[in-house]
Amino acid sequence: MIHAPLYAPDAERGYRVVFVRGLALMARLGIHPHEKAAPQRVVLSLELVVQDDAAPAAIGPDDFRRVVDYARLVETARAVVAEGHVLLVETLAEKVALAALADARVERARVTVEKPDAFADVATVGVVVERCRDAA
Repeated sequence: MIHAPLYAPDAERGYRVVFVRGLALMARLGIHPHEKAAPQRVVLSLELVVQDDAAPAAIGPDDFRRVVDYARLVETARAVVAEGHVLLVETLAEKVALAALADARVERARVTVEKPDAFADVATVGVVVERCRDAA
């Protein structure tokens, strides 16, 4: 499922947006006995507001060290999911959001966790959480 962007870049405030959409993983998640017995498919999306040192009108150095690495975001999300069973999708989303905020350049993180197989007659269910550097 394709989602519309939640955040927008803001050159005047010095922000860019980094995202990962549709990361499908098997997670041990849920409150029901069948959810505790076996992993289920979840789909994660992350959208981050990140400090942009070249904003508002420059091109920054073409140097990998100055950017938030989306491959590392994927690895981090995978690691959080692999930590073990959680009861709530909210808890999983919050853990991923706080892990994203571990990079000091990330100001805000929105994480969506979807359970596309929860109901046969529903495309997906889930939650979106947001966490901010100010509160982290």
